[in-house]
Amino acid sequence: MPKPLSLSFDPIARADEHWKQRWGSVPSMAAITSIMRAQQILLSEVDAVVKPYGLTFARYEALVLLTFSQRGALPMSKIGERLMVHPTSVTNTVDRLQAAGLVEKQPNPNDGRGTLAAITGKGREVCDAATEKLMAMDFGLGVYDAGELDEIFTLLRPLRVAAGDFPDGPAD
Repeated sequence: MPKPLSLSFDPIARADEHWKQRWGSVPSMAAITSIMRAQQILLSEVDAVVKPYGLTFARYEALVLLTFSQRGALPMSKIGERLMVHPTSVTNTVDRLQAAGLVEKQPNPNDGRGTLAAITGKGREVCDAATEKLMAMDFGLGVYDAGELDEIFTLLRPLRVAAGDFPDGPAD
């Protein structure tokens, strides 16, 4: 849980007012600052929940991704693609999970040069326990109802499409 700032004013609204006075109205500045602060708050809350399991949110995401795969194993390159992270980050994440006994590396039978990351039984147990705790705290988003959460997802989707994460079209 992040330490409350306990300010007597909204610093982002204040910065927005100063911005307007100096450079004119730029709603995107207040929006991005709010998004970045929200990301800090959420990551802090979620990391606090997964920390007792020896995880960070990035490691938790990798475990979840492996549980979603049919065989519980994926090529390292596929993990990076799905989690939208650099290959170096995937290697670091998988190495940490392997050191904790939650994942094991295996040769990829379909690619002699590639490596698979495979979730272990212990990894599944840890993933399930962490998921239960994260769901109980609504992933830090309990201040919103289901409709508002859908709206947040919908509002941010075009940004992800514009970044080239995936083509525009129906969400699947």
